[in-house]
Amino acid sequence: MNVPEIQKNRIIEYLKEGKRFDGRKPAEHRKIEVKLGISKKAEGSCSVKFGDTEVYVGVKMGTMEPYPDHPDEGTMVTSAELSPIASPDFETGPPRIDAIELARIVDRGIRESGFINFKKLCIKEGEKVWSVNLDIYAINDDGNLIDAASLGSLIALANAKMPVYDEKEEKIKYDMLSDNPIPLNKNAMAFNITFHKIGDEIIVDPNREEEEISEWRLSCAIADNKGEAMITALQKGKESALTDEDIEKILNLVEDKYKKMFPKIRKIVFGE
Repeated sequence: MNVPEIQKNRIIEYLKEGKRFDGRKPAEHRKIEVKLGISKKAEGSCSVKFGDTEVYVGVKMGTMEPYPDHPDEGTMVTSAELSPIASPDFETGPPRIDAIELARIVDRGIRESGFINFKKLCIKEGEKVWSVNLDIYAINDDGNLIDAASLGSLIALANAKMPVYDEKEEKIKYDMLSDNPIPLNKNAMAFNITFHKIGDEIIVDPNREEEEISEWRLSCAIADNKGEAMITALQKGKESALTDEDIEKILNLVEDKYKKMFPKIRKIVFGE
């Protein structure tokens, strides 16, 4: 997406006044909308919208032989599909670097927080474990796919039910869902906020134009640590470097957004 220089300058000038074209403040998110159960074939699924940005996320369970270094732990595989239906910048074919990066950021945010109890996904140590397959589909890209996909993944995992595993036949009965949820450590939930720098300002939840002209981005997975914000994973994007002042601003924003958003995100994810 090529943003004309005059439009870029207008965005920067607006931000100097603490404003954005859609009426938001620099640290303000767009309206978040969620729909559950959008797929009949997935064990858990949802759609998430940040403004006009929309993603679908599905959870599918499978079984596999455990990795040798974790014989008593299940595993997770995260994939993302960025198709032309979401943006003319995306192409069909094998996953490109932006899709791979999106999947890895989401995966790391979940994995490093300890949100999934992988030991409880062990069926028989050293022989068979559950595999959580997390599939992300971009439906419309108007900026900030990373945070929309991250939230959608938490919601899909929290609402998924384990399929029945027949021990005698050693196979999954996908037509029979149990009442058991995926084993999660609810207190370890970490939600993602991606910060972007435009001019001298740092913003959250950018639209497509803002995302295109930003100098750098930094995705932070934020969890609760006894009532305080705790960053469990980081991923930087784009070429420009962060200054000490930038880092100080981000840490202050993390504290502020944690206090305002963590209770809301937890309610969206767990319905409580």
